[in-house]
Amino acid sequence: MSTSDQFGELLEAYALGALDAPERSALEAHLATNCPECTTALAEARWLVSQLAYSAPEAAPSALLRGRLMKIVGEEAARKEATQKYSIRSTQTPLRTFKPTVPYWMWAAVAALLVVALYSTWDARRLSDEMRDINARAMAELNSREKIEEELGAVRREAVILADPASVKIALATGEANARPLQAAWHAQLGIVVSGQKIPPPPGQRVLQLWLIPKAAGAKPVPSQVVRPDENGNFVLLVSNPPELTADTKALAVTEEPAGGSPQPTTTPKWVGGVVLSDTKD
Repeated sequence: MSTSDQFGELLEAYALGALDAPERSALEAHLATNCPECTTALAEARWLVSQLAYSAPEAAPSALLRGRLMKIVGEEAARKEATQKYSIRSTQTPLRTFKPTVPYWMWAAVAALLVVALYSTWDARRLSDEMRDINARAMAELNSREKIEEELGAVRREAVILADPASVKIALATGEANARPLQAAWHAQLGIVVSGQKIPPPPGQRVLQLWLIPKAAGAKPVPSQVVRPDENGNFVLLVSNPPELTADTKALAVTEEPAGGSPQPTTTPKWVGGVVLSDTKD
């Protein structure tokens, strides 16, 4: 038997990393001689091992299969440990054929099993990430649609309030020079719309806040919503649920307040308009 034949059976196990130290040392010493047959065979064995990852099915092995296979490997390893002292007597012993205790097909099966497990874990993680991304995009799309529908609903509500003859029209005048008045419309069921054009924005982060001035003697102004004009000085403020009834309100007022508004006015009103009801309006 040639030296190449003696080591040929070890090459696949070597490619899998399954040789023990004495066998690996003996084979590597032989490979260092640049044996052409063993060098070619080793390259083929390594290529075969590399293809295991591509031939593995996209499914995790059953627990029963994994348990049975690992049990067999464990039994073979125990048998190898019991007989190892008889396999190599001395480093001076002439070259002999080393028979791996665990069959090579079994190491290949173990390697394939590990590849399947690793691939399945990666694939499950990938699918989980994709599902998470799809859910996030779906939620963003849903939130965007809900926001658009909410904005459309507000615009429709504003249009009805402004167009309905039943709405009380209120002009909010100002005593400041070069300042434009504000316009308001109050619908008994739909709420209040206050709008302004070319209104200078308050300094810094301050906002404009709407107040309802009650008719009752000694009653404090009732705070309502806040708004800040856009870059062109325009704004539309919708109050869907006014805190007071039209008949109980003497006037509307607008002041400059800190960001977020105030529970009570901190400045003198810049705009004020009386709420005047006709005989046909509630």
